[in-house]
Amino acid sequence: MQGFGKLFVVATPIGNLEDITLRALETLKGADFVLCEDTRHTAPLLRHYNIENKRLMSYHQHSQLYKTEEIIALLAGGKVGVLVSDAGTPGISDPGNDLINAIIERFGPDFPIVPIPGANAAIAALSVSGMAQKEFFFAGFPPIKKGRNTFFEGLKNAQGAKVLYESPHRIVKTLNAIETVFGPDHPVVVCRELTKMFETIYRGSVFEVKQRIEKEGPRGEFVVIIQ
Repeated sequence: MQGFGKLFVVATPIGNLEDITLRALETLKGADFVLCEDTRHTAPLLRHYNIENKRLMSYHQHSQLYKTEEIIALLAGGKVGVLVSDAGTPGISDPGNDLINAIIERFGPDFPIVPIPGANAAIAALSVSGMAQKEFFFAGFPPIKKGRNTFFEGLKNAQGAKVLYESPHRIVKTLNAIETVFGPDHPVVVCRELTKMFETIYRGSVFEVKQRIEKEGPRGEFVVIIQ
C-alpha cells in the first residue's frame, strides 16, 4: 500500500538471547519504532545486539485506545513498526492480535503485516516431548478463577497433545486439576525455564511430576503437555 508504513511481527528469544534470527535483528535495526509488552524486557535485548536509538513504545493488555490510535497514525505516516512480546512469538497469549485486528480494520486486509518467525515456547516444548503428533491443541493459560473447571474438562475432547502455559504460582494447582480430570497415572511433560540456565524437563505421570515440582519448588515459567 503506497504511502503507508509496514508492521513486522517479530519473534524474540524465550530465554537465551542467542535464540534470535538474523532476519529479526535486521528488521529491528531498520524499524522506526518498536512496540513492546514491557520496554524493560526489550531494551536489554536491543543493547545486547547494539541496536540503539530506537523509539520503544509500550503496548500491552492494559493499553488504552489512544495508544492504538497513535500506532495507526505512525503507520499511516509511512513509519515502519515492529511488534515484539516479552518473549517468544507475538500474538500468542498476548495482546498482539488486538492491535493487528485494529490495523486491518482501519487500513483493510492488504496492509502489509509481516511475520518474522522464531522462538516459541509451545513448539520448543513439543519438539522434545515425544508427544508431538500430526495435530496438537494449544490452550494458552488456564483461567485463573471463573471457567477453570470447564477449561480442564474441555481438554479431554481436544485432539492430539494438549499444550498450555502456566506461572510458578499456579503450576501445582494446575497439575492437581489435570490429575483430577485425566487421572494420576496420565502421562505429562512439563518444561520449566526453557532455554535458560535452570531449564528442566519433567517426564512421567502427572502425579510423579507434581511431586517433583513440589519438592524442588515451583520457580520459573512452565509449559505443560498432556498426552
